[in-house]
Amino acid sequence: MGPAGRRRGVTGGAVIAATAVALVQIVFLVPPTTAQQSGGTSRVVPAEGYCSMYGICAHRSDGKVLNCVNATKAVKPDALFSTRIQSLCPTITGDVCCTVDQFDTLHQQVQQAVPFLVGCPACLRNFLNLFCEMSCSPNQSLFINVTSAKQVNKTMTVDGIDYYVTSNYGEELYSSCKDVKFGTLNTRAMDFLGGGAKTYKGCSCGDCPSSSVCTGSLLPQSKTVTSCSVNMVSLKAECLDFSLVIVYLALLCAILLWGLLYRRRGRTGFSSQTKTPKNSEDKLHSNNNDNVPDNHVQVPEATSSSVVQTYMSTFFRRHGIFVTRHPLLVLFASILVPVILCIGLIRFKVETRPEKLWVSPGSRAADEKQYFDSHLAPFYRIEQLVLATSASDQSEAPTIVNENNMKLLFQIQNKVDDLRANYSGSTVSLADICLKPLSTDCATQSVLQYFQLDRKKYDDSGIDHAKFCFQHYSSEETCLSTFQSPIDPSTILGGFPGSNFSEASAFIITYPVNNKVETTGQENGKAVAWERAYINLVKDEILPMVLAQNLTLSFSSESSIQDELNRESTADAITIVISYIVMFAYISFTLGDRPSRLWSLLVSSKVLLGLSGVVLVMLSVLGSIGFFSAIGMKSTLIIMEVIPFLVLAVGVDNMCILVHAVKRQPYGLVLEERVSNALVEVGPSITLASLAEVLAFAVSAINPMPATRVFSIFAAMAVLLDFLLQVTAFVALIVLDFRRAEDGRIDCVPCARLTSSTDTVAGDGSPHQGPHLVARYMKDIHGPILGYRAVKFIVIAAFVGLAFASIAMTTRLQPGLEQQIVLPRNSYLQGYFNDLEKYMKVGPPLYFVVKDFNYSSASENTNQICSINQCNSNSLSNEIARQSLSPETSYIAKPAASWLDDFLVWMSPEAFGCCRKFVNGNYCPPDDQPPCCQLDQDSGSCSPNGSCNNCTTCFLHSDLQNGRPSTTQFREKLPWFLDALPSSDCSKGGKGAYSTSLNLSGYESGIIQASAFRTYHTPLNKQTDYVNSLRAARDFSSQVSKDLQMQIFPYSVFYIFFEQYLGIWKTAIMHICVCLGTVFVVCFLLTSSLWASAIILVVLAMIVLDLMGVMAVLGIQLNAISIVNLVMSIGIAVEFCVHITHAFMIGIGDRENRARHALSTIGASVFSGITLTKLVGVIVLRFAKSEVFVVYYFQMYLALVLIGFLHGLIFLPVVLSLCGPPQKTMKPIEQSQTPPSNGQT
Repeated sequence: MGPAGRRRGVTGGAVIAATAVALVQIVFLVPPTTAQQSGGTSRVVPAEGYCSMYGICAHRSDGKVLNCVNATKAVKPDALFSTRIQSLCPTITGDVCCTVDQFDTLHQQVQQAVPFLVGCPACLRNFLNLFCEMSCSPNQSLFINVTSAKQVNKTMTVDGIDYYVTSNYGEELYSSCKDVKFGTLNTRAMDFLGGGAKTYKGCSCGDCPSSSVCTGSLLPQSKTVTSCSVNMVSLKAECLDFSLVIVYLALLCAILLWGLLYRRRGRTGFSSQTKTPKNSEDKLHSNNNDNVPDNHVQVPEATSSSVVQTYMSTFFRRHGIFVTRHPLLVLFASILVPVILCIGLIRFKVETRPEKLWVSPGSRAADEKQYFDSHLAPFYRIEQLVLATSASDQSEAPTIVNENNMKLLFQIQNKVDDLRANYSGSTVSLADICLKPLSTDCATQSVLQYFQLDRKKYDDSGIDHAKFCFQHYSSEETCLSTFQSPIDPSTILGGFPGSNFSEASAFIITYPVNNKVETTGQENGKAVAWERAYINLVKDEILPMVLAQNLTLSFSSESSIQDELNRESTADAITIVISYIVMFAYISFTLGDRPSRLWSLLVSSKVLLGLSGVVLVMLSVLGSIGFFSAIGMKSTLIIMEVIPFLVLAVGVDNMCILVHAVKRQPYGLVLEERVSNALVEVGPSITLASLAEVLAFAVSAINPMPATRVFSIFAAMAVLLDFLLQVTAFVALIVLDFRRAEDGRIDCVPCARLTSSTDTVAGDGSPHQGPHLVARYMKDIHGPILGYRAVKFIVIAAFVGLAFASIAMTTRLQPGLEQQIVLPRNSYLQGYFNDLEKYMKVGPPLYFVVKDFNYSSASENTNQICSINQCNSNSLSNEIARQSLSPETSYIAKPAASWLDDFLVWMSPEAFGCCRKFVNGNYCPPDDQPPCCQLDQDSGSCSPNGSCNNCTTCFLHSDLQNGRPSTTQFREKLPWFLDALPSSDCSKGGKGAYSTSLNLSGYESGIIQASAFRTYHTPLNKQTDYVNSLRAARDFSSQVSKDLQMQIFPYSVFYIFFEQYLGIWKTAIMHICVCLGTVFVVCFLLTSSLWASAIILVVLAMIVLDLMGVMAVLGIQLNAISIVNLVMSIGIAVEFCVHITHAFMIGIGDRENRARHALSTIGASVFSGITLTKLVGVIVLRFAKSEVFVVYYFQMYLALVLIGFLHGLIFLPVVLSLCGPPQKTMKPIEQSQTPPSNGQT
């Protein structure tokens, strides 16, 4: 996943001239009648037709002109001069109070502000009128008073004036301009000029969204959805919680009433129906305790058993006899299959790319990203540093903006600039790979850009210049960056209150690097090499420098996440291996016997058998991976880390159950009969559990997400191979191990034999050895306690209440996967993500991409997209601006930077400094750009040289159609616009700002295939913020597309990773339901009991619900990993239920006795072989270095084991004793009298 908190901080464009800022300085809302003298200058008597100043008398040291103090009568201009005045100042007719030179100065100054305001004619006209009246009005003396004068060259020049306007005029001027957008910087032009609006006449809806003519937008703003709640006195509860409590109480009353009726029925004659027949009970005890061989075995009658059950019993009996007679043949033949499959490991590959793991190939986000990357440009790579001060003694963090820290930044910048990385024998520097909007300088985002990254300029102006630029970054030319763009302080500073940038506690330095679409994986090789060298530089050199200044430092590169994930894959290898070793040790212990003498332990132990079982589990895992690797499927880290644990957990269950089943057989039987009887007893339940797990995983492969789909397929194959090896190879190993013990040979050294084997024989099932401690506990304590009616009621009430509480808690589950969790605990990215959340004030960039924009004059697409004058009120840009007014629901922070708006303004005749042409028809740049001026290399200034005096605007008003260009005009001038550099004379040039905003391939046909309109999301700090912002953007674009009948989609760099969470609940519920349904069908087919299958289904559903409730309590989020765990939990939970249920069904007696019998026999195996085995393996995961192992494997697996144990050994027996399926009619079947064979093939 792309990382959270990223933003595109590079914008093109130039700044508004200082004359435009004068608007704020000169509007004094003072009635003209209160004017007073100032500065000792005699005031001109106000009179119509008289001037206060006239002519230019001198120049200041900076080259600015100084007007003459001259109370002369207004002068009549000649015809040519009058025409020129009328073109700019149509309200001034007749005499004027300005000379030609004064007018030229006025014209030059206001043209810098025109491109900002031309989109709103009312604002532009009011703005021009203000300066026209001040400079040339024939009634100048009525509202301008020269307050101070200075003698220059023996001439009195104007040094200060009072400019009087009425409150109404100032208010209307202010209001008409307050919402005009400056698209290039995604902000309002009047952020530089003023704010506050009440009248909107003649203004576009994009610039004045509150206008009454714009309230009829087809797209309403998003509204916050409120949840239903119930108020009870001082308590407030959610409607769902309240409903669940009511249903639970009603259900509890029903259960209590049923219990009372059941008790009365038992007292009035129904007890005889549940009494255990004496002969059956005697037979039960005889089978379990007699010491002589019994040639009869209990199996279901054909009349009461399904064909499947009868076939399975017959198959396992024959299979047990065959394996006992030919153990080596079965062992080698069964092992051969996975060994052959392991050959496929030579093609083994691991997929680590996040977009290939967590993004479905046909997902909308993947398609949109591919479209954006191929038609526009891939989002650039981010390398970032965050320096911050730290608070002490609970005080606020001090400001970071001081002399020492600025000097430290220059040292860091020098080290980064000097960094060289090696790639394929060549050196790579930042300048080689960085993003260069204007093809000259890197677009580094840093506070040092206010000094153009020049230490000498900093030494000359000091830190006060930076503080000045915090407030005037867009209007002061000396604050421009090296790539000629304003630097918004909110993108380079953090931890500041409101807009007090000088109090910032963090510097944020960003190095944008060019990105390329990867096809071979080597396209970004240079960038990756530099990024890794950059990380090493920061760790080795920059970090000590920062810490020495008592600052904190966090850092990241584009490749950091993948590098850290790869490191994580090996960080916990030791922990996983230890987990397996602990499980193996426990297996060896639990499979062994309790010898009467210590030295007999050498024979009675099962270390070799346990180790062999673990080897079989590994073979099944490797066989599964080998098979799918052979057919070209890549593995994942989840498969390598989770599936071995899963298969080992399942395999250990089967091993314990099989060995314990053989041990439970009467010792007097020959080994052949004991093995075949054990397989008949537990084989069906093992088959049922394993097939349910296999099909549950197989059906989960319908998930389109690659990581979970591949996991499900690999897991299904591994569990299937493990099951086959358990009932073949492991049974053969049991036969060989029991023969070894009977012969007195030492475990692990079977070639050695003890001299006396009497005690060792007793250790393998002799009458001298009673039941194990767990079996005695289950029979004598656990079972009887659960038999009390009060205990049953408490158990039912508690577990049903827990299920209802889990339903309520499940609704609190949050989608997402915190980035900090998937990284190693000691990763340097942990601090980086924390700092982003703490200091970042700008959200990720958001692009609205328009497909197939028809710019022809016959199409309405232009007015459906733009937001300047004459554009549709419900146009795309207008709607984005309107959505930005409610950022809390739309997650859109600013109006969009619209290349179309700026292009139309750039072409407009009013923007007379922008679209210009020479006499020969070629493009003529603004007067402050070469070749129209002479560039001074030392000072960087450009002096006019007169070479562009004959340039004219591209179009007259009469050349345009309703203010819009024709198809030909649009087609011809669009490349000019995209190549035009922004400058003071024309800030609307498109180069840099919009170089990658549209695709010109084939645009000559009148269709632009793709164009993007950039804005920003609000700061996104939580996973839910990312999900909700994606949902809001898609809902918005879907509605706009429908209204405008255009193809529009939103794109942000993080969408591809968060799309999965839009439907995560649907995915989770679908997988859980499909898995539960599959288990139910398998149970029904193999047991032929709808009753038993329904009970298993209910218990499994309760286990999953309780596990999801625990997730909510522990704050575990719902994501692909947790869904995999939930699916896996169903497969593992089957083990807790199926064996108990199967033992109950084949038991003898009433429900109570059959439940106790199931607990005393198979219950001990479930506890020791399933619960404790998984428990000891899971506990080791607590010490993993990666948080993802602790949260998603330790916590969830531990919860699963405990919940499964409680339901399987407490709740399920109680349910079976109350309403379990009826017993099967049993009859003795004669066993084969074939003598045992010790022949081994």
